[in-house]
Amino acid sequence: MSLIPTRPTALPVRIVAWLNLIGNLAIIGTGGAVRLTGSGLGCPTWPLCTEDSLVNTPEMGIHGVIEFSNRTLSGVLGVLALLLVVVTWRFASMRILAFVVLGGVIAQAVVGGITVLTGLNSWIVGFHYLASIALVAVTTAIVLRAHRGLGAKERFLPGWMTITTHITTVLLVLTMSLGVVTTGSGPHSGDESALRNGLAWDVLAHIHAYAGYALVAALFVTLVGAIRAGERRFLVAVLVVIGVVGVQILVGIAQANLALPPLLVGIHMVLAGIAVALTVVLVDASRRLIPVPASPVGI
Repeated sequence: MSLIPTRPTALPVRIVAWLNLIGNLAIIGTGGAVRLTGSGLGCPTWPLCTEDSLVNTPEMGIHGVIEFSNRTLSGVLGVLALLLVVVTWRFASMRILAFVVLGGVIAQAVVGGITVLTGLNSWIVGFHYLASIALVAVTTAIVLRAHRGLGAKERFLPGWMTITTHITTVLLVLTMSLGVVTTGSGPHSGDESALRNGLAWDVLAHIHAYAGYALVAALFVTLVGAIRAGERRFLVAVLVVIGVVGVQILVGIAQANLALPPLLVGIHMVLAGIAVALTVVLVDASRRLIPVPASPVGI
């Protein structure tokens, strides 16, 4: 039996697609654990953990365990990405996305090494996180294709609703980017010796919050449009994104008022990845709906 499925919706394609999505969400959590526990230099060299050992040693303690575990998960993601290329080989558009995932995972390993070699430069750490978020978006798109199949007929919402959906996406990216810059000025550097970006955390926190509020406003405009269109799938997608973003805002407010406890910061990071995945689902839903026909002139 061939290892390469003949149908884009075959069970192996779906399983591998989901494993890639879950894995890229998981590494956001483990990467957050590395930074929030001060384990960013738990393995002080790269690609080896120490100058003489590929793996962490007992002398390195818990920080070495945490950092090496994150590196190990990166290796697992590489295997999953390669497997994704194999199972999507017959399907051109899915194969292209699979190669994007594979290339992204490899690039992430290199960026992770640069992060260590530069002593946890906050800008590189931030880019490392955003690259993981991008991989979450791509793997979500692959999961959607694995369940829908290729050649599915695309139908569209009215133009203004499609625009609000994309505005929502842009605002989400902006909010997350501002959050990364804000984090780079905060206390959780990954190691006591790591320098921060030198920007004013309190000012950035407010700017980040304002972008989040604009995102919520755009989501509610999209919600009104979804209710008017009467399309259940799109409406459910909007409501789920609103729910996750609402929880995200509450977590953000709580962490800002509780002096940034590591657990809440970690939850905030993972929720951002989940919000991105669900926003990809929302955009996909907006492209598969029946358009509202324009009224004839004069009626």
